[in-house]
Amino acid sequence: MQKKIQTRVLIIALVTIGGLAIVFRPHHKPTMRDFTSWSQIKLNLADNIHLGLDLKGGSHLVLQVQTDEVIRKITQQNVESAKSKLREKNLPFEEVHSDGIGRVVVLAPDSSKNSDIVSEIRNDFGRGWSVDEHGSSIVATMDDATQNEQRDRATDQAKAIIENRVNAFGVTEPTVQRQGGQGTYQILVQMPGVDDPERVKNTLNADSNLELKLVAKGTQVPFPTKDAAEGALKTQPGGEANYEVKQFRGSSDEGGAGREGWVVVEKTAVVTGLEMRAAEARQSQYGGNNYEIDFQLAGDAATRFGDTTGKHIGDSLAIVLNDEVKSAPTIQGQIHDRGQITGNFTKKSAEDLALILRSGALPAKAVYLEERTVGPSLGADSIRQGVTASVAGLLAVIVFMLFYYRGSGINAVLALVLNLILLLAALVMFSATLTLPGIAGVILTIGMAVDSNVLIFERIREELRNGKVVASAVDQGFKKAFLTIIDTHVTTIVSAIFLFVFGTGPIRGFAVTLVAGLLANLFTAVFVSRTIFMWHLNRSARVESLSI
Repeated sequence: MQKKIQTRVLIIALVTIGGLAIVFRPHHKPTMRDFTSWSQIKLNLADNIHLGLDLKGGSHLVLQVQTDEVIRKITQQNVESAKSKLREKNLPFEEVHSDGIGRVVVLAPDSSKNSDIVSEIRNDFGRGWSVDEHGSSIVATMDDATQNEQRDRATDQAKAIIENRVNAFGVTEPTVQRQGGQGTYQILVQMPGVDDPERVKNTLNADSNLELKLVAKGTQVPFPTKDAAEGALKTQPGGEANYEVKQFRGSSDEGGAGREGWVVVEKTAVVTGLEMRAAEARQSQYGGNNYEIDFQLAGDAATRFGDTTGKHIGDSLAIVLNDEVKSAPTIQGQIHDRGQITGNFTKKSAEDLALILRSGALPAKAVYLEERTVGPSLGADSIRQGVTASVAGLLAVIVFMLFYYRGSGINAVLALVLNLILLLAALVMFSATLTLPGIAGVILTIGMAVDSNVLIFERIREELRNGKVVASAVDQGFKKAFLTIIDTHVTTIVSAIFLFVFGTGPIRGFAVTLVAGLLANLFTAVFVSRTIFMWHLNRSARVESLSI
């Protein structure tokens, strides 16, 4: 028996030390101050336990993806695709245009070719499109199921991109998830600790349509007026079919001063932002307060970029961002997979643009339906009140257990303290976020932990009243209470799992703390309490009475 008790005590000691180490471990090389200075201990604890939006303060946003834009883009792409396919097959048509979203109309002068046009359109548009004849018109319509599928896909894609952008901000434990019922296409974003919501909003919803285009040979960069640029465009081979005029806002060459005007560029981009593998902001090589973005291209794009720049040394390359030319440096030599975007960026705007380019372009614009900002002072009040409630509840429980169960109450108090240590350790280990409902889960765990001890103690009392000796009463008390404890804990854990699966941020925080506390309680109420009783009974050959 002595050896068994020693083994159990060793296990409890290791678990306790491990739990304390997890909760209070510093994120740097440990020093004596980490264990002797109360302020440093509190700082380590704050670093280890992640606080949610309602405790730390921050921004709460609800966005709705404008999925009609996605269907409209697909419709317009199919319009251009149909024109190209019909020309390729020499099939006559007067016009191809969109008639609302998800609807393409082909006007055919020769109805005898309608069946061929229908066949080509059906094959080209693929699944989800129905194609029918209506006199001299052929109408292709995207069915509702396909539209809903595209809308859901666009929302999921927007969620992934927004999540990448939020993570790049370095926000601790952000929440990015879909919200609302079918057909709402809403995304919930919660960012604890963010104190500049306007910057975040602008970055989350910013466009990142980047194109690198060759500037027309022999043209000025930039032209002072749009008329001058359009005049130069007409002199280029192919004219408007191959070239276009873009507004210029930036520097005309490496290190050039900020200028505005107009530039003639090729319509076809050499590479786009979708082919970018990395983008980082750094201070300009020309000094000052200007910043630039270093970018790196993926394999195929790098090869194409290298071929193009090798053939156009001495020409200008326009960096076109969201339909504006930001800079137009001269190509000094062949460039393969790396380059810079310049254009009088501040540090913040360069970092934001690099972040947007890394995360990719949103499939459609998102509008803000709801915005709330929780101040850190309000969060601090919630923490203070939550801690006060927890401590008050804990003290009330301790007083009751010591008064009602006397010496055995000490057993329950020790188990309860270890329960709380293991609960906090579990939150740190799994990087869980502690929210205000999570604190409620902690308080509920205190009650559940004491409830388990009450069940055990009352069973022991019942056995003692029936005339059992102390050792037998303790043994039978734990055995008879065990199934009841398991039953209550398992049913509560199952309920908490449903809260976690179907709930949102704060509700899930409540579920996490409740489950962690209940699992810790199974260890402390059964294993730890039993060990304490075993140690007490083993102190003498025969214990005649028990303080309970």
